[in-house]
Amino acid sequence: MPHRRRMRSVVSAMTDTVVLELLRQTFWVALKIGGPILATALVIGVLIGLFQAITQIQEMTLTFVPKAVAIAAIVLFFGSWMMESLVIFAVELFDRIPELVK
Repeated sequence: MPHRRRMRSVVSAMTDTVVLELLRQTFWVALKIGGPILATALVIGVLIGLFQAITQIQEMTLTFVPKAVAIAAIVLFFGSWMMESLVIFAVELFDRIPELVK
């Protein structure tokens, strides 16, 4: 795994550079995990809002049900990849704890 090798080469002690690198990696993993779900909810919300504006149908379940179905489909298709990304990050972070507390 090339990402694992790159992450280990950065650590020497708990400096401000290491903390910023950990924050950058944390935000990147959060974006990779949450991005597809949030983007799907945004696109479906805009499409449903446009449909409601055109037809003047103001039904609350009309916005909720399609979003829930689309998000469930995204989690079904990308869930294993999201979980793999999170597990890899967590394992790498836990592996680095002894080096970080020096």
